[in-house]
Amino acid sequence: QVQLVESGGELVQPGGSLRLSCVASGFTNEYYTISWFRQAPGKEREGVSCIMVDGQTDYADSVKGRFAVSRDNAKNTAYLQMNSLKPEDTGVYYCAASISGWGLEEYEYDYWGQGTQVTVSS
Repeated sequence: QVQLVESGGELVQPGGSLRLSCVASGFTNEYYTISWFRQAPGKEREGVSCIMVDGQTDYADSVKGRFAVSRDNAKNTAYLQMNSLKPEDTGVYYCAASISGWGLEEYEYDYWGQGTQVTVSS
């Protein structure tokens, strides 16, 4: 049974940084894509970043240059380093995994975590 568990969300001031973690379990190998999505209050969930097993990455335009996704396959863990945070980055951040999909569209992903809250406010 695949399980994804996010952590690291908290309240941070504008301009600050946070690192989110996503621990995956239940996969038989590391050949899956991990993606980060977020959902702001009153808005639809949107793709933020994704990373393939070989390290290839993609980012939403709104976070390019500020966020960095990485993964440690030995630890079955993915990370989202978020810098220069803005109030509009506020939301619940979810990690998702796909064996065959890629990209920042929800339909590509089969497995989802429960989310971690990120609040950017002074």
